Amino acid sequence: MARGSASPRVSLSRCCKSRTEAGGKARRRTGSAAGSRQATCSCWRSLEWSPLRPERKARRLSFHLAGRATCPLRAGVTMSTRPPMRPPGNVPAVLLGFQPALALTGALCLQQNLGSLSPGKKQSKENTITINCVTFPHPDTMPEQQLLKPTEWSYCDYFWADKKDPQGNGTVAGFELLLQKQLKGKQMQKEMSEFVRERIKIEEEYAKNLAKLSQNSLAAQEEGSLGEAWAQVKKSLADEAEVHLKFSAKLHSEVEKPLMNFRENFKKDMKKCDHHIADLRKQLASRYASVEKARKALTERQRDLEMKTQQLEIKLSNKTEEDIKKARRKSTQAGDDLMRCVDLYNQAQSKWFEEMVTTTLELERLEVERVEMIRQHLCQYTQLRHETDMFNQSTVEPVDQLLRKVDPAKDRELWVREHKTGNIRPVDMEI
Repeated sequence: MARGSASPRVSLSRCCKSRTEAGGKARRRTGSAAGSRQATCSCWRSLEWSPLRPERKARRLSFHLAGRATCPLRAGVTMSTRPPMRPPGNVPAVLLGFQPALALTGALCLQQNLGSLSPGKKQSKENTITINCVTFPHPDTMPEQQLLKPTEWSYCDYFWADKKDPQGNGTVAGFELLLQKQLKGKQMQKEMSEFVRERIKIEEEYAKNLAKLSQNSLAAQEEGSLGEAWAQVKKSLADEAEVHLKFSAKLHSEVEKPLMNFRENFKKDMKKCDHHIADLRKQLASRYASVEKARKALTERQRDLEMKTQQLEIKLSNKTEEDIKKARRKSTQAGDDLMRCVDLYNQAQSKWFEEMVTTTLELERLEVERVEMIRQHLCQYTQLRHETDMFNQSTVEPVDQLLRKVDPAKDRELWVREHKTGNIRPVDMEI
């Protein structure tokens, strides 16, 4: 390396840290750098022991400046080292291997905060983007994701993002839309029940009016076969009234009541479900706020460390070396805090993801069940209607039979026999 060139930033692994601390103790005991040479790992030795002593000090400062944040030994390790959370038992097997794009690596996360330390290097394009505290794959680098339930248009595939509220300036969560769909379905079910109830009222009123009309005495004096047919017409009204009363009673017991009583506690259950998902989302937002706070703290610590390093190079203060040690410890601690916050965030998002999959699949099942239930009861309505028509037809069949027997000549004969006054006709008067 040429003298005076910018020193590379090498990161400090856990082994580096422990050995460096051990080396520091050795230096204090021996009064030399031998302890440091014996205590550090290869990533330090490869840069530390140059024959150029001025560069050795600059490299050491650069080494401490980077801290553990971008250690090559840790760059490929994800923020979370915990085992994957066990999915709920009712999640289909096809979902078990799917995880959302929320695993920010330690290197990626911390390099974003340390980008200001290497202004000559362009920061690589981010792989993720966070919207309303939820982390998604970045649109420019997004790998193709397979749907959890392809070709089924399942709820669990299409409601992860938030949607702009058409009635305001805010947003509506995808789960909230599903919940509104469920509550709307419950309302539609209730209104259908009310519709059937009105139909029942009409049937009952109709039956009552038919029975009343059948008792009417109009044309009661009609005689003969026509009089018999007319009497049967009136009787058929009473029979038809009975049929409609039975129809209304069956509508109440087999259609209206089941529609009304289906999922009586549905709204209460949906509220519990809404609160559960909302609590998980609030926890996710809180974890994200902690990540941003830790990210800001790390940036400030790194900026402070860089400033103190520059002060040491121009020797503005005799206490700068001790200040650098403190700043380095604070910077390392800030990096650890950020990693811990990101891990907690990923855990919260993983929990929210699992509950979203489980709950949306349950809402999907409930919706299918609701539609099937309504379809079955509407089929029952049409079946009762067909039966009513058949019974009504049976009430008019005797009328049809009597009407076919109406014989004006026979009626005349019967009437004449009953009411005749004599069959001797008048003759001319004789003088």
